[in-house]
Amino acid sequence: MIGHYNTGVLLVILTLFSLPVFAISEKNNNGTKQIIVDQQGKGDFSSLQEAINSIRAFDPEGATAILVKNGVYREKIVIPDYVCQVTIIGEDKEKTVITYDDYAGKDNMGTFRTYTLLVRGNDIWLENLTIENAAGPVGQAVALHTEGDRIVVKNCRLLGNQDTVYTGGEGNRLCFFDCYIEGTTDFIFGSATAWFEGCELHCKKNSYITAASTPQNMEYGYIFNRCKVTLAEGVTSVYLGRPWRPYAMTVFMNCELPAGIHPLGWHNWGNPENEKTARYAEFNNAGEGAKTEQRVKWAKILTPEEAEQITIEKVLKEDFVKKLSFLYRKKS
Repeated sequence: MIGHYNTGVLLVILTLFSLPVFAISEKNNNGTKQIIVDQQGKGDFSSLQEAINSIRAFDPEGATAILVKNGVYREKIVIPDYVCQVTIIGEDKEKTVITYDDYAGKDNMGTFRTYTLLVRGNDIWLENLTIENAAGPVGQAVALHTEGDRIVVKNCRLLGNQDTVYTGGEGNRLCFFDCYIEGTTDFIFGSATAWFEGCELHCKKNSYITAASTPQNMEYGYIFNRCKVTLAEGVTSVYLGRPWRPYAMTVFMNCELPAGIHPLGWHNWGNPENEKTARYAEFNNAGEGAKTEQRVKWAKILTPEEAEQITIEKVLKEDFVKKLSFLYRKKS
């Protein structure tokens, strides 16, 4: 099936994703350590960063689950590279809010220090959270910044304006499931490989959704499958992407695209040379914005046979799912 998962991989993913929120018991019987964060003082810590700091470096005892109770956590959070195998689950994505308001022009900090949540560790799972950069429309201001490999973001709201989500690191892999991601300009950008499934991409300005910087040697960049693009009031002209680096790779397939998608679809970032190298493609999209008659000639409309080859297993590799299964697997 076009754009579908390999059956075996799908079963593993569905098993992981079907677990209810806070399904891990007080006395976890599968070996996963549990930490509860509660601003009301009824947990192990009142701040998320304190909970993260309590986890041992490269913990030899295995996975840790951090359960975050409802509240607005005004924190600038770092999950360091030596903190791995961690799942962070909010009680309610609308009411479990992590927020900060740094932006690039503030004290000349630049884009890459503006994050609200920075994930450097591998094998990290984020679920049922709102992650917000509340700086407003003041330039680059990152909400979620990732530098780790094998990261899952499920049922989260990622809120911001310019540069909301940064996916960093050549060869790093992420998947976003059922997320709401909003922004103005280049609000999903970076060099990592990322699969977006069933997400809503909400455009708040006439600008660009993606700015991939896929390295030349990486086959895949951003894959959007069964996603929906929505537009704020007054937004009438949005490009699917522009290449932050020359070999940017982005595909929209089986997505719903509104009338406000620019007829050309893609932009060369003011550099005609990018048209020779950027790897942009579409397949089987629906809606007024999915019409391809006026698309730029240097973007590709995939055939069914070509689209059939783009599966989550091929894009993210089987070891991604196998590695993530430690989150709920009973220890031997």
